[in-house]
Amino acid sequence: MPTLTSFSSRLSDLNHRHVASSASTNSELIEALQDRSLDIATVHVLTADTQSAGRGQHGRSWQSPRGNVYLSLYHPVHMPVSGLLSLIIGLELAKMPVIQTLNEQLLAQGLMPIGVKWANDLGFYPSQDVKHALLDSGEAHQQTLPFQKLAGILIEPVTKSGKLVGVVLGIGLNVQAAPKLTAQTSEGMSYQAISLQDIHGLLHPEVAAATSLPDLQTLYQQMSKALMAAMTRFEHLGIEKPTGHTYYLDGFLQQFAAMDALAGLRLRVTQDYNNKKQVMTGLACGVDTHGCLQLQQDNGKISTLFTGRIDVIY
Repeated sequence: MPTLTSFSSRLSDLNHRHVASSASTNSELIEALQDRSLDIATVHVLTADTQSAGRGQHGRSWQSPRGNVYLSLYHPVHMPVSGLLSLIIGLELAKMPVIQTLNEQLLAQGLMPIGVKWANDLGFYPSQDVKHALLDSGEAHQQTLPFQKLAGILIEPVTKSGKLVGVVLGIGLNVQAAPKLTAQTSEGMSYQAISLQDIHGLLHPEVAAATSLPDLQTLYQQMSKALMAAMTRFEHLGIEKPTGHTYYLDGFLQQFAAMDALAGLRLRVTQDYNNKKQVMTGLACGVDTHGCLQLQQDNGKISTLFTGRIDVIY
């Protein structure tokens, strides 16, 4: 593992450019690649202090106050992109030193660790103690538990002459500021934002006083390294798939299961088919080899989900 100093030089090797403000780091990077301002055969990283029109999944807005990380990394690809990529990225981000350190401290206090929520988020749900307290209070069954969202992942293709040439991996990580979301600004999703600073504040005072969060430059380094590791891992999966071997896939699925924020939770999944809503409930039971969520319904049937709104219910 490279030291911080050696990786700092590697970050500049990744053609890192920082701007004070961007409409959207993903959009700006894609535009520069498509108008040939940047070479599509090499990796590029763009970071910004803030975004005026940040984007999340399905065209949702991403609030971008100062003090957080807004980072987009372009990587050439030579194979189709599957749903596994966002999960691989989530796993590699969860392995960053800052997340690992916080998770060790959270677990030592009996608190929920930061994990990967299918399909594009980092964060955690309230602890089982909170859920049990709500149940003991006699509140109605099937109320939802809000996801505490720390980071979001947005993967977008880059094409040339109709052919896929690469992907832009966009990450928004709440560091110092967690946007205060309302029913309108969360756009109907059952979550609230949380920051690294908020999580650091959950630690015992003596532990918090003895540790500090990395600065943004260090986080850029850790995140760029994680994204490069994710692309290498994804490429390994693509290489082994035609051979029928599953060494890298099995390793990924095992590691993901240990970081799965939905594992064992009861879900309500809402999907839209031809403008009609279809709702299923059941227990989350991991992901399959394509990165699809596996839901064990109340009748015992396992459903494979490609997309859908996820609400954790109790």
